[in-house]
Amino acid sequence: MKETRPFIEWKTAEDFMVAVFEKYGVPKADARICADVLLESDRRGIESHGCNRFKPIYIDRIKEGILNPKTEYEIIRETATTAVVDGHNGIGMVVGTRAMQLAIDKAKEYGMGMVAVRNSTHYGIAGYYATMCTKNDMIGITGTNARPSIAPTFGVENMLGTNPITFGLPTDEEFPFVLDCATSISQRGKIEFYARNGMDTPAGMVIGNDGQALTDSRQILEDLNNGKAALAPLGGIGEEMAGYKGYGYATVVEILSAALQAGRFLHMLSGKDAQGNKIPYPLGHFFIAIDTEAFMGAESFKKTAGEILRELRASEKAPGHDRIYTAGEKEYEVWKFRRDKGVPVGEAVQKEFIGMRDELGLTQFKFPFE
Repeated sequence: MKETRPFIEWKTAEDFMVAVFEKYGVPKADARICADVLLESDRRGIESHGCNRFKPIYIDRIKEGILNPKTEYEIIRETATTAVVDGHNGIGMVVGTRAMQLAIDKAKEYGMGMVAVRNSTHYGIAGYYATMCTKNDMIGITGTNARPSIAPTFGVENMLGTNPITFGLPTDEEFPFVLDCATSISQRGKIEFYARNGMDTPAGMVIGNDGQALTDSRQILEDLNNGKAALAPLGGIGEEMAGYKGYGYATVVEILSAALQAGRFLHMLSGKDAQGNKIPYPLGHFFIAIDTEAFMGAESFKKTAGEILRELRASEKAPGHDRIYTAGEKEYEVWKFRRDKGVPVGEAVQKEFIGMRDELGLTQFKFPFE
């Protein structure tokens, strides 16, 4: 892997994020959770949800008063295997971690557990919570709705969120199978990454009100907010490339994220009131934990899962390709490469880190790119 950006050591990056979160009123234990979720994105190479989002999605929203730094986690309904949690517009990463742990605890006792969450906020990479399950030899499933971005098939209005549906499956290999992807061709975070790095968005990911593809990343972000653009669902525009499948799965996630906990959905998640003022994004999530030991045993499950993945990777390759991957494998390789180096940061993040440090007087932190 070729990397020209400077690296920040993992501990330095974590300690800095925690210190900044604390300055804005986030309790230390919660700040540690937030930093871990964000850095897990960078460990896996999912940079759209890592350091790139630390300031604009979390710190700026706390400063704007639309994200509560102190997370009030309230269980409002519960059975032996289920629960409904209200996050009271607290930090989604804190709510999500506690909710998935509750699902895991229920699964340990009863074989399965499911928790629905309402009035939460952006919870980072969904794969983080699925991996909480795989570390316990469990199957993890999670999804979340989001602010409107996706147009339904044959439509151009952004109605659905990017709405990831994520699965984590334990295996007998060094890494689990983790399928973590949006139900749109791309997600807003990736376009934010393109914009911050001066890159165009590939044609076909975003459509304008006239049904044509848009590529100017900065303009796309503006148009997504003002209703002049929408992300295409997974599969693409129309039915020819089966875009209706992505549209359908996005709708499944929207329903499960809202209907189980009687929460908000579609344009109620726009983050604006009737006068156009910024308000919290009252997102919904769901978390499912399934204990593989409750079936034919964890070791049996992991062995079979591993055999399936190995056979897939060993299958005949297409001309010009010498390798087939399975979900989670590339992320594991990124982690091996970055483990002893740290998190790479581009110029935009470098400026944000220096700006936050100087503004908050965190003079104990020195960065290698200065």
